[in-house]
Amino acid sequence: MYEQMVKSRYYEDQMVDVYTEGKVPVFNIGAGTVPGEMHLSTGQEPAAVGICVHLTKEDTVTAPHRPHHHAIAKGVDLKKMTAEIFGKETGLGKGKGGHMHLFDPEVKFSCGGIVAAGIPHAVGAALTSKMKGKDWVAVAFIGEGAANAGAFHESLNLAALWNLPLIVVVEDNSYGISVAKKDSTAIESNDLRAAAYGVAGAYVKDNDPIAMYKAAEEAVARARSGQGPTIIEIETYRFLGHFQGDPELYRDKAEVPGLRQLDPILKLRKRLTESEKVSEAEIEEMEKRAKQEVDEAYQFARDSNYPEPEAALNDVFQS
Repeated sequence: MYEQMVKSRYYEDQMVDVYTEGKVPVFNIGAGTVPGEMHLSTGQEPAAVGICVHLTKEDTVTAPHRPHHHAIAKGVDLKKMTAEIFGKETGLGKGKGGHMHLFDPEVKFSCGGIVAAGIPHAVGAALTSKMKGKDWVAVAFIGEGAANAGAFHESLNLAALWNLPLIVVVEDNSYGISVAKKDSTAIESNDLRAAAYGVAGAYVKDNDPIAMYKAAEEAVARARSGQGPTIIEIETYRFLGHFQGDPELYRDKAEVPGLRQLDPILKLRKRLTESEKVSEAEIEEMEKRAKQEVDEAYQFARDSNYPEPEAALNDVFQS
């Protein structure tokens, strides 16, 4: 889990710099090296690793438009993922989907788009598992703002009605774009909504990866054994803006430095070393491996070719 968190963080740190290449400063306008908007997950790593460590290739994960930490934790091919974000033909979708539409059938991962769009897909995967008599689990990651969307309630209702192996992970990073949770949500935490559907709910405080691991372990076991859905909400922190170039006028300027003191990677590193179960040398080796994999992925993307213009509609329309 620590190695996956470091990999995700280093990946996002590199993307901060790469994304600005060729763009007009401040608001990042222009195509540049990486086209389109960019939503980074720096600080939210525990939500992804805490549950994906319990999953297999046969389990489905759907992610929203801030998907890199989920993809990395699920085992998406990092080179192909980076090439896709760069718009290259070696990408997962041959450069056609980009950052917000990552899809890797090899590990059953898809980026369902914005807000709650991925939850119905996860319900479909969970229904498939039940109809085929498998123990596959479907996990839908969403932001706390998406829990107020109709798709959240419709999906949970069906999942509960059909007793499906679905886990919805709500990443509460305090803001739905620029709207504070307290201004949009009538309840304190979305795990409380589980009672309305007669399913299990769990709340993870302080962006704690170990607590997330334990809550997810119970939820996955529940789903695999036919005991139905779970809603997990994790209190997490978005260190960066909603998108790269976000002026963050809605946010107190003193807030982010304070959050950085709660960095889950530094906290887990300290926890590991103080337990004396992991040496400093082992941790440094994990960090080295993670960073090397990320560096190789970015180089692969840079070295790859853009699709030829005449191939733009290949694999899109069929005559």
